[in-house]
Amino acid sequence: MLTFWAEHALLPGGPADAVAIEVAEGRITKVVPDSKRRGDVLAGVTLPGFANAHSHAFHRALRGRTHAGKGTFWTWRDGMYALAGRLEPDSYYRLARGVYAEMALAGITTVGEFHYLHHSPGGRPYADPNAMGEALIQAAADAGIRITLLDTLYLAGGFGLPLEPVQRRFGDGSLEAWLDRVEKLQPPGHAVIGGAVHSVRAVPDEAIAAFACSTEGRPVHVHLSEQRSENESCRLVHGCSPTELLERCGLLGPDLTAVHATHLAGHDIELLRRSGTTASFCPTTERDLADGLGPARALAEAGVRLSLGTDSNAIVDMFEEARAVEMHERLVSEERGRFTASELLDAMTRHDSLGWPDAGRIEVGARADLVAVGLGTPRTAGIEPSGVVYAATAADITDVIVDGRRIVAGGRHLRLDAGAELAAAIKGLWT
Repeated sequence: MLTFWAEHALLPGGPADAVAIEVAEGRITKVVPDSKRRGDVLAGVTLPGFANAHSHAFHRALRGRTHAGKGTFWTWRDGMYALAGRLEPDSYYRLARGVYAEMALAGITTVGEFHYLHHSPGGRPYADPNAMGEALIQAAADAGIRITLLDTLYLAGGFGLPLEPVQRRFGDGSLEAWLDRVEKLQPPGHAVIGGAVHSVRAVPDEAIAAFACSTEGRPVHVHLSEQRSENESCRLVHGCSPTELLERCGLLGPDLTAVHATHLAGHDIELLRRSGTTASFCPTTERDLADGLGPARALAEAGVRLSLGTDSNAIVDMFEEARAVEMHERLVSEERGRFTASELLDAMTRHDSLGWPDAGRIEVGARADLVAVGLGTPRTAGIEPSGVVYAATAADITDVIVDGRRIVAGGRHLRLDAGAELAAAIKGLWT
């Protein structure tokens, strides 16, 4: 048995001091506030492990290369496609290993990887048809975090359009071929295999309906209403919003996470609420790509659960994602305090939409995922521990424990040099 002693901790019931957290076989067996100092000391304030609900690991190689100049999501996508065409299993493994090490340093203990780089450039399957997915699963293991591989169905280049040449490696040709490939994935203990519909523009409605019948019980994600043009095209073709189309196809439900949900219309929010669908916001990417601001407060008030993701990994900092939800709401509403710190922390630690319902809380029976944040940095000095969500950044994280195993100590990853890993991997892709 291990004992971690947290100077301060944010527990389900609120902030507590001098908390002894006993751990056996990767799970929390006892939580005792006001305990004598003992065991492995976690200075500062200790939080549950963070859940990154939506990531495209390979986008990390675009950081610092695509942010300047004019354009839209659609012009940015051209650069993303150019990068996608350079990746093979070995290079993707090296890049993802660095990305996931960066996530570990940022307190992320589970990543939801929205994965559609399935085949070789041009669309020919590798000898191992899941070589790219297996590379991601191994990269997460090396970095010491859990992964939910959201293997993505991608069949069309738009409503009624074939895949473009740059998209052929994303597609399996049919739902049946996708199912056959995904069934061959055998996840190790740190991984869950989920599914995803890329978007209503990339999967025909009949395939979405069949997909919904084939993935019951798995975590499922979908890009939803990220762009106004997607809504407009969907109305032209189907006479309804993307959310309404998903409802017709039977995909909405408690196993589904709608990513972005930026341009919801009509009674879309009510459909998400009634079905129990989760909404995942990725504010730093949504603002980087000029997507717009989603109705976070309206969703929360309707009872829709919120999660957060780093999406393009232009920034890997769950504090920044959480604060952006609140700050964007303030700009829209001209009011402060739209979300409480507790609500934001809930969104940062929502592992259930990734298939890990026993993570994200410091309580008996939960996975022993702990993130210690220093309270003596220039950003956090003098704050109340309960205000850490509003003050800290990923750079203030000192220690990270995943399933009872320490993977970050003193702000350093114990296995990997994330900076060196990323520098080497990205240089190899662009030279």
